[in-house]
Amino acid sequence: MAKIVTVAQMRRIEQASDAGGWSYDEMMLRAGQAVAQEVLARMPQADGKQVLILVGPGNNGGDGLVAGARLAERGMLVTAYLVRPRPAPDPHAATLQEIGGRVLGAQDEADGILERLAASSDVLIDAVLGTGFALPMRSDLAAVLLRARRAIERRHPRPLCIAVDCPSGLACDTGEVADATIAADVTITLAAAKPGLLRFPGAGYAGEIVVGDIGLNPDLKELAEVQMEMAEPKTVRGWLPHRPADAHKGTFGTAVIAGGSVNYPGAVGLAGAGAYRVGTGLVCLAVPGAIYSLLVSLLPEATWLILPQEMGVIAEGGAEVLRTRAVDAQALLVGPGFGREETSRKFLGKLLQPAESAGRGRIGFVHGEAEPHTDAAPLPQLVFDADGLRLLAQLDGWPARLPAGTILTPHPGEMAALTGLETATIQSNREGVARDWSLQWGHVVVLKGAHTVVAAPDGRAWVLPFATAALAKAGTGDVLAGAIVGFCAQGVPAAEASALAAYVHGRAGVLAAQAAGSTAGVLAGDVARHLPAAMAELESSPA
Repeated sequence: MAKIVTVAQMRRIEQASDAGGWSYDEMMLRAGQAVAQEVLARMPQADGKQVLILVGPGNNGGDGLVAGARLAERGMLVTAYLVRPRPAPDPHAATLQEIGGRVLGAQDEADGILERLAASSDVLIDAVLGTGFALPMRSDLAAVLLRARRAIERRHPRPLCIAVDCPSGLACDTGEVADATIAADVTITLAAAKPGLLRFPGAGYAGEIVVGDIGLNPDLKELAEVQMEMAEPKTVRGWLPHRPADAHKGTFGTAVIAGGSVNYPGAVGLAGAGAYRVGTGLVCLAVPGAIYSLLVSLLPEATWLILPQEMGVIAEGGAEVLRTRAVDAQALLVGPGFGREETSRKFLGKLLQPAESAGRGRIGFVHGEAEPHTDAAPLPQLVFDADGLRLLAQLDGWPARLPAGTILTPHPGEMAALTGLETATIQSNREGVARDWSLQWGHVVVLKGAHTVVAAPDGRAWVLPFATAALAKAGTGDVLAGAIVGFCAQGVPAAEASALAAYVHGRAGVLAAQAAGSTAGVLAGDVARHLPAAMAELESSPA
């Protein structure tokens, strides 16, 4: 998987590589080659295509010049525009000129040549500022970037815009951007992804994120110890459950989903569809009787557990009934469409009471170091979602009342309820917040939203490469929770099941939008229906 590193971490990695014998010059040559390869992959008819490279004074500019030389070798008409003078002599600029490329600078400026080049080029490569940039941007650099940006914005279609490492003006740790930043179609982030590319507003400027190989040894200590990664198909596909031809429904596990209320009857059905669509053998929906008749025809494949109710929501007495059924399941999801009534909170408290308090002859759950009650059996792999999380937050000492490694799937508002943090604070550091609280609680955290973060209590974390308005619709979170519990039921470990489900869910949202022709018309049910297609893509992706 592609690592995600801060600017300071990247600096230490490069220093360690240089000290170990893989020099900065060798890294630059590989970086430029990586950029050129991505341009050529998107423009297979390269001969005669015009390329404008905006070149800064540092290493980022050197990467751009190396890329320009490789593209000129392939017959592209390359012009490098130096936004500031570079140290002389510059071997990379000289190489580009020897191959036939042009190198211009502010001293060559006449009759709006920058605007003309930007307006006529097929490809614009932004190699002005790299990971070392910090706001505010210098006025001279901002002026050049603004001129180029305005020129390409007047074009239709605009050129293919490629950013080297990051769009110039994007703060790679925070995702803040300068006003002059040019939005990229593709960002070729070098060696590892940077947090700012995955945080808004910066994520809105990064376009597609591709990790460019600069030749670092993957066993380099400073790189290997990084536990934050960007989820990629070649790794995620390895977590897909095996499906032998002689399987039966028991092979693929049983998931129980407890939730639903008269105000939110559809959520539990969407979660059930999500679980079935990722391959679960049997899904049991545990719901208050008031909504059973509304759901039974929508998911005829489900089995049902009717729970005691009060005014259309699950009552406290439902906990004992659910424990009895959950004993035979591999995974249990609690919360979709739950509501926030007091009786449901009492149900949750009773469900999570220590085994020794559950009463002889009843099935309870053992947590912490407590000895199991003679008649008690533990709950299966637990997943908490939606209002189940908000009610959970109201229980004293709730983290210790959950089995270790329980999966929590909050959106930022629910995460605020669980942590007491402001939503804005959570959104400003999504990866850090998810990791810190996962470690503190001892549970897996799936912090939903654009670029969902999955954090495990052992320190591992994944950021999902999806940010699409197709998923900004009621019910899509229920589908995700169902997919998570479905993979858990099939035996996928909690953290991996969460990251795998988040990946196929995000990709299903993209596929659903493509099928609909717009992100606006995608419904949660459409996302559930596209989960198999997303899984099929993974299965056929390169290992």
